[in-house]
Amino acid sequence: MSVQERKERERADRERLIVATARELAEAQGWDAVTTRRLAERIEYSQPVLYSHFRGKREIIGAVALEGAAEMAVAARAAAAAADGPRARVTALARAYLDFAEHNPAVYDAMFRLDGGLAFAREDTPEPLKDAFSALLESLGEVAGDGVHPELFTEVFWAALHGLATLTRARRLPPEDTERRVELLVDRLAVV
Repeated sequence: MSVQERKERERADRERLIVATARELAEAQGWDAVTTRRLAERIEYSQPVLYSHFRGKREIIGAVALEGAAEMAVAARAAAAAADGPRARVTALARAYLDFAEHNPAVYDAMFRLDGGLAFAREDTPEPLKDAFSALLESLGEVAGDGVHPELFTEVFWAALHGLATLTRARRLPPEDTERRVELLVDRLAVV
C-alpha cells in the first residue's frame, strides 16, 4: 500500500468515526448536543482536523442523513422482499419505514427535519436519497392504480408515513394504534 493510499484510508476512517460519533451523540442527547467541540473531544482529534473533513455541523448532519437514507433503503427492500404479494409488500414497507423512524429518531431528523444541505427531488439529489425513494417506489408503484403517476403516488404515501412517524413520536397520536393506521393507509390508498 502506498503512502497516499494509507493516508486516504486513514482519512476515510476518521470521517466514518466523526459521523458515527455524531450519530451516537445525537441519538443519546439530541442534535443540540452535537457540537464540533464535543465531537473533537470524543474522537480525540483537534477541531481543525474535524473541519478538514466537514465545514461544520450542517455537513455532518448531511452525512448522517445520507447514511440513514442508505440504511432505510436496505430496510425497505428487505421488508418488501420478505412479503408475498403487493398488499403484503406495501404493509411491510410501511411498517419498516415507521420502525426505522422510531428506532433512529436522530437519524430520521437528520434525513427529514434538519438542514443537512442536501437537495431533494432535484437533479443534484445525492444518490443515497434517490435510492431511498426508489426503494419506496419499487413497492408502491405497483399499487398506485390506473392513471396514477407512480412517483406522485409514492410521494403521497411517503408523506402519509412521515406524518404518522412524526405525529406518533411527538405523542400527538397514540402509538398503540400504529398498526391500525398502517392497515387503514394501505386499505385506502393502495390499489391491490
